[in-house]
Amino acid sequence: MAGASSAVQSKRELGKATRDAFGRALEALGAEHTDLVVVDADVSNSTRTEWFGKKYPDRFFNIGIAESNLVGVAGGLASAGKMSLIASFAAFVTCNAYDQLRMSVAYPRLNVKVVGSHAGISIGEDGASQMGIEDVSLTCSLPGFVVLVPADDVSAQAATAAMLQYKGPVYLRVGRPEVPRIYTEGNVPFTIGKANQLRQGTDVTLIANGLMVAPTLDAAEALAAEGINARVLDMHTVKPIDLDALRAAAEQTGALVVAEEHMAHGGLGSVVAMNVAEIKPVPIRYVNLGDQFGESGTPDALIEKFGMTAANVIKAAKAAVAAKKS
Repeated sequence: MAGASSAVQSKRELGKATRDAFGRALEALGAEHTDLVVVDADVSNSTRTEWFGKKYPDRFFNIGIAESNLVGVAGGLASAGKMSLIASFAAFVTCNAYDQLRMSVAYPRLNVKVVGSHAGISIGEDGASQMGIEDVSLTCSLPGFVVLVPADDVSAQAATAAMLQYKGPVYLRVGRPEVPRIYTEGNVPFTIGKANQLRQGTDVTLIANGLMVAPTLDAAEALAAEGINARVLDMHTVKPIDLDALRAAAEQTGALVVAEEHMAHGGLGSVVAMNVAEIKPVPIRYVNLGDQFGESGTPDALIEKFGMTAANVIKAAKAAVAAKKS
């Protein structure tokens, strides 16, 4: 595998990494959002904010490897009337600077966009210390934050545009590896808080986001061959979650599976379960990292070892359907 490599075994066409799509979208949208300033923590060549910086050098600031200061500077710029965007590795910006995100962005509800790149175990060989596996949980815990996890490069572009249009704090999760393409250029619906239904189904609903959308679609196709009709939702917005889509899924299919490249606690699965318990309790099964750290390895090897696969989604779907019938 050359370069960053892919991280999902799928028959679908391979697109760009979501971090690349974000970087190009940010560069292109800079002309439209003249109040936008970008602040990076000395990783702009990795987060791809360097492309914005080269085009708009007077609106780009590198404050060095100091994530807490990164957030503080962004909060100050937003307090002065700018729309500030900060980017770093997901593990650094959410874990190292959580208190600053809490008090300097969330509490005053400032117009700060937070981009966590290199999220999940698919970062690969860099290992556990670099892997943001709790970032969705942490940012969902921040009052007023919107949390976005796009599935491919096309939706990452759309997510970036939606994030910049939204007034208020937003967390956007993007990844390092190339991922299978789900959407086509110019044809991706992306509304904050509204899931995209990718496949109709009446037996079970498979809910996924990020790089887990592709294997979930593959799983649905395999299940159809066995007579199980699976609905597929791309839940690109974890917060605010699409309650209408969850209600329809629970009522019409009666069983759910949630797949995400994140630890078990506090991510998409937790948010789905919390809301479905109130709307209409149904059997739910999960495909996630569980309660463990990742390790160093190739992206594909890690995805396989930690079970981020279509085979595990199929297994979970069959278990959910069986539980519904029992």
